[in-house]
Amino acid sequence: MSTQNTMRAISQDVLGGPEVLKEVQTERPVPKPNEVLVRVRAAGVNPTDWKHRATGGFLGEPPFVLGWDVSGVVEAVGIGVVAFAPGDEVFGMLPYPYGHGSHAEYVIAPVRALARKPAGVDHTQAGALPLVSLTAWQALTEHADLRPGQRVLIHAAAGGVGHVAVQIAKARGAYVIGTASAGKHEFLRGIGADETIDYRETDFTEAVKDADVVLDTIGGDNALRSLRVLRPGGVLVSILPGGSDDLYEEAGRLGVRALRMLVDADRSGMEAIAELVGAGKLRATIAGTFPLAEAAEAHALGDTGRTTGKLVLLND
Repeated sequence: MSTQNTMRAISQDVLGGPEVLKEVQTERPVPKPNEVLVRVRAAGVNPTDWKHRATGGFLGEPPFVLGWDVSGVVEAVGIGVVAFAPGDEVFGMLPYPYGHGSHAEYVIAPVRALARKPAGVDHTQAGALPLVSLTAWQALTEHADLRPGQRVLIHAAAGGVGHVAVQIAKARGAYVIGTASAGKHEFLRGIGADETIDYRETDFTEAVKDADVVLDTIGGDNALRSLRVLRPGGVLVSILPGGSDDLYEEAGRLGVRALRMLVDADRSGMEAIAELVGAGKLRATIAGTFPLAEAAEAHALGDTGRTTGKLVLLND
């Protein structure tokens, strides 16, 4: 049972499978200047969470508490915070990668990582959106400068980032082509995809020509092959930042651009996302919700790689 000075959190002492995740009692943090203490109501679980759980990723060796998505209620604010007050409902993405910790009852966030939660959506929806939405927003609008009428190919379009990217691209007025298994094509058309490709049956490099933008959520050889579908001057944005220089060299040879990005916490991006949500142009598909204590079950489902949309942890 949590006290006024403690909280429940999902932590791990070793790297490994979902079974390494344990509920622990830990000290409730206190906000420093320009920080906000948020009582977490919902927090998305993303592929980066289960990858960090298994490999340590950017975080190295545990112990650590994962989680970058947060939707909740401001509990307290540090010195100098004027944007929010206790009781405000907020959502956002903690600074990636070192601001993790939302898979807990409370979390500290820099004030500029947060935006006001749209009144028309619940915490489950708001907690599912930040990391995937900011990733897609920054990839498509900031890095690719996607414009009305342009053609964009989105890989793994039914996944967490992918299904949000489809909606953001449509809101930008783009023509959207998405790759996914055949069983997910109806879902993709329902959220606005203009064209769907079954990657198991069709070579996308044969099916797509003269794309202005490719959003690569898969990496490896997929990114390299995707360069071939771009028009001269087109751009590929990969959300997988690692890899060899072959991608850049091949892009230069073909007369296109290739970028590898990491998502960055950003209030203006969150506010743009909140505006799309409020206008009914963006909604996360929820693949499953779990109480905080069942985080391991959420990770196990995520590990299958078969979910459509987002997994979310909930706090009462």
